[in-house]
Amino acid sequence: MTNALNKLLETKDALLADGATGTNLFNMGLQSGDAPELWNVEAPDKIRALYQGSVDAGSDLFLTNTFGGTSARLKLHDAQNRVGELNRIGAELGREVADKAGRTVVVAGSVGPTGEIMEPVGSLSHEGAVEMFHEQAEALKAGGVDVLWVETISAPEEFKAAAEAFALADMPWCGTMSFDTAGRTMMGVTSADLAQLVETLPNPPIAFGANCGTGASDILRTVLGFAAQGTERPVISKGNAGIPKYVDGHIHYDGTPELMGQYAAMARDAGATIIGGCCGTMPDHLRKMREALDTTSRGTRPTLDQITDTLGPFSSASDGTEEDAAVPERRTRRRRRA
Repeated sequence: MTNALNKLLETKDALLADGATGTNLFNMGLQSGDAPELWNVEAPDKIRALYQGSVDAGSDLFLTNTFGGTSARLKLHDAQNRVGELNRIGAELGREVADKAGRTVVVAGSVGPTGEIMEPVGSLSHEGAVEMFHEQAEALKAGGVDVLWVETISAPEEFKAAAEAFALADMPWCGTMSFDTAGRTMMGVTSADLAQLVETLPNPPIAFGANCGTGASDILRTVLGFAAQGTERPVISKGNAGIPKYVDGHIHYDGTPELMGQYAAMARDAGATIIGGCCGTMPDHLRKMREALDTTSRGTRPTLDQITDTLGPFSSASDGTEEDAAVPERRTRRRRRA
């Protein structure tokens, strides 16, 4: 299979990824607790509209509506026997939108965490995780994705299982973790840990980085952490559109399109090559991010003070890499990419 992402990386200084899945689908009528993946079959026009919104805003790549597409996640909706169908169709809809874009747009097959805790802390075995990820990967491959994209991972064991599964599927891949606990993932991984981990894998990802987390400032501090390790691998930054706040019965992210445009330019200067949004990021945000990447000259690597002056304060004093930083309590992640 042609590696479309690598080819695009060779031609552009920085790529714009997509934004939120859940936030956009909630605006289309998805109800809390529903499985977005079911809409691939039940509401395909809305999923096409989700993908089209990113393309029209200028994204170079978008992720499929398959974040919760493993059998473990779909079992929560009595759909564990529909892994092949739901992932394949989610990918096919993406392929359809990308192929009519009139330019190269990469379709990335989204793979989220299983929601289970892996051995030795939990009961999910390495073999079991590989099997689940492989099943999903094969379905996304059959649907025509260009690259697999595991995201919002907390545990290194799960990251390794996904990497092995993607090798079995013979597919290129990217991977991100979520650093949302004082600069660490919920399972204690730091930016330095992930930068080192990807280089030990038999089939390392095309690109790696961070998504979700606690806001634009924090994810840029994490990107600086990747860069400090001297990695030559493309870095991904997909930060939330500000901080979530409860307003009139709904979750609202306070990051404006203008702020996300500033974030995009600073993410590039901090060392990220693939830049997008996560929770709360809408097409209007992506347009400003596209504009910033296209019209703002590359600058020097921002300092922590410059980041907070522009984007707001960090949510914690530490980025997690200090030797005396406390390791957070180990617990599972069940968040969906909103």
